[in-house]
Amino acid sequence: MTRPFMIQTKKNKKDWFIQIESGMISKVSFSEDDWDGEMLRLPDGYHLLPGFIDPHIHGAFGADVMDATPETLQTIADGLLKEGVTGFLATTMTQSKEAIRDAVRNAGTFMKQQISGASLLGVHLEGPFLSREKAGAQDPELMSEPDESWFDHLLEVSDHSIKVVTAAPEIAGGLSFFSKYSHKLVMSIGHSNATYNQALDALEAGASQVTHLYNQMSAFHHRDPGVTGAALLHPELKAELIVDLIHSHPEAVRLAWLQKGADGLILITDSMRAKGLTDGRYELGGNPIEVQGMQARLEDGTLAGSVLTMEKAVQHIMALVEPSEEELIKITSQNAAKQLGIFHHKGSIETGKDADLVVLDERYQVAMTIQRGDIVYQKSNLRE
Repeated sequence: MTRPFMIQTKKNKKDWFIQIESGMISKVSFSEDDWDGEMLRLPDGYHLLPGFIDPHIHGAFGADVMDATPETLQTIADGLLKEGVTGFLATTMTQSKEAIRDAVRNAGTFMKQQISGASLLGVHLEGPFLSREKAGAQDPELMSEPDESWFDHLLEVSDHSIKVVTAAPEIAGGLSFFSKYSHKLVMSIGHSNATYNQALDALEAGASQVTHLYNQMSAFHHRDPGVTGAALLHPELKAELIVDLIHSHPEAVRLAWLQKGADGLILITDSMRAKGLTDGRYELGGNPIEVQGMQARLEDGTLAGSVLTMEKAVQHIMALVEPSEEELIKITSQNAAKQLGIFHHKGSIETGKDADLVVLDERYQVAMTIQRGDIVYQKSNLRE
């Protein structure tokens, strides 16, 4: 743990002082008071935000959550600090029951033992309770109806680290599955061909989120608005959004912003193991993937996750809709923290919360990442 220090930054044209001690934010004020310790004065135009939370990431830097090893999760966690991410959910894929079991068990064990890198906050179970009609890059042959007995087993072997479940409510048993677990988990509609009315039934059954808005969900049609229409029209549903400008057209991003606003969106990367690596051939869920530039696709051209960073997602959203700093905080950390039930200690800059912070320069590039009071990444030396 680093020694106590204070950060000076400007917010709404006023000087703000954030005091950090023992890994926590111990004070937020408008003056230095009698502070005589180390001071980190951010240059004009820089931005101090809560550390980013990415609740949907399959892999990065050559590692994949489904590899089911602690080394894999450590690789992902360490690398994410460079993009300002201080917390993430390890996201699974539709594979064999044994592979999914091993992945969630590994994540649950890793959470108790982790000592460095972006904090693993839990598991996002994406599959196998999905629609074969909206499989995307996942294996439709391994998709199944909800099996509550097996899911309860997953909860147990993961040490109850599963926090978000993506499922299709229209498949047999889907609605009862949403209803049974929505009181303790974030139930997210995704990889779903549900009608608009079926999506509303899922909302009634406890759905509180949709997975990667627009992608692998029933599209808006004027006679049936589908899951997309339900997501855009109902503020009770938070919407994940991949702002790589490939998964969603820039104008679709603008539409989501106009309809959902900062309170309704959660920026995600949905990244796979090729993130941070060079173009070439990789693997996702047992399928060969070709990565060229910012695009990762199956051989048939289907998008297969992304190589997006949260840093780049922030730059894109700033260029497209110019959110205020308060709005940017909501879509990069606060909304995710609230969904995950951890807003009491993460997701905002307030006294008593974890000192998980990211410093962005005037071009919204990550200049520094601070986790629980430790400077764990810095692009250049900002310290006195």
